[in-house]
Amino acid sequence: MQSVGIYEAKTRFSALIELVEQGEEVRITRHGKEVVRMLPMRRKPVITDEQIAQELAHIAALQSTIRAAEATDSVASLRHRGRSRA
Repeated sequence: MQSVGIYEAKTRFSALIELVEQGEEVRITRHGKEVVRMLPMRRKPVITDEQIAQELAHIAALQSTIRAAEATDSVASLRHRGRSRA
């Protein structure tokens, strides 16, 4: 990651674009505060397709257990169970 001021970014814009094309992140600052972040268009994904599939399977399994619990418990039985614990 490279950080440059606005004036320097103006004078070296083409070189900074080349850095971004090579995968570098460039931050442009004004008075020391970041105002622009230039990122390459193609970045490696943070999560793989396999990880997404695993997470979706976990979510589906959790949803099925919730539905099973809802099907077996009526409102009256839940109310009774809640009163008996008190």
